[in-house]
Amino acid sequence: MFEEILQNVRLKKPLTHCITNYITTNDCANVVLACGASPTMAEAEQEAAEIAAQANGVDINIGNLNSHTVLAMHRAIAAANQAKIPVVLDPVGAGASSYRMQTLRDFFAQYQFSVVRGNVSELLAVGGAASNTKGVDAGAADAVTEENLEERVAFFKQLSAKLGAVVSVSGAIDIIASPEKAYICRNGHPMMSCVTGTGCMLSALTAAYCGGNPDNILEAAAAATVAMGVAGDIAYRKTTEQGLGTGSFRVYLIDAISLMNAETLNGGMKVEIR
Repeated sequence: MFEEILQNVRLKKPLTHCITNYITTNDCANVVLACGASPTMAEAEQEAAEIAAQANGVDINIGNLNSHTVLAMHRAIAAANQAKIPVVLDPVGAGASSYRMQTLRDFFAQYQFSVVRGNVSELLAVGGAASNTKGVDAGAADAVTEENLEERVAFFKQLSAKLGAVVSVSGAIDIIASPEKAYICRNGHPMMSCVTGTGCMLSALTAAYCGGNPDNILEAAAAATVAMGVAGDIAYRKTTEQGLGTGSFRVYLIDAISLMNAETLNGGMKVEIR
């Protein structure tokens, strides 16, 4: 299903400019390299616009905001918009503080995003719905389940139309939605939530996939989510087979992304379209 998406990333090696948080910078850079793209992690306000304008995809992650990084983000997003470069926004902790929400309101008022990607609580908050966010984690009460799946799909399709961006929701059941179409993915394992930064890694991976496929953003975002989920399944299996823990799981996860191909993806993915 996503053969061309993966092939384009490997062939084009898209330069992916990530302004992320210091907790996950190294893993984000490694996952971008693993998928076949090239990362740059520049966050100085003096060069953010110049670096972004040279990139193929831009990842903006608000996990650890401060006045300097917010200014750099503004400059990078503006430059990417002007150059028509895909921008992925990860609204980490949306709903957890007024500072984060005001930053997001400023972004949405001024710029265009290709993908807005986060957990369900963050994206409910972005959409103005009641949210039970727990810091940077999703609240259990907000989870996408088989029982509320249709309702959640409808909500995120509407949010996609409102934002003019693909909305990518990660959780036990992933939803990647445009106004007309949604991919539902049931890959991945709960151990992914026990390793810091798997969501941040997915946002960087999404930016790399979008950078390699700028004319096919919905499928690029869906492919990134599915690839991460399949990688999580593989990593969990290898970890448990050897009786190991979360540190090994993290390494196996990046390994699986580096080895991901169409055969592995198609053989492991659990995807439907609505």
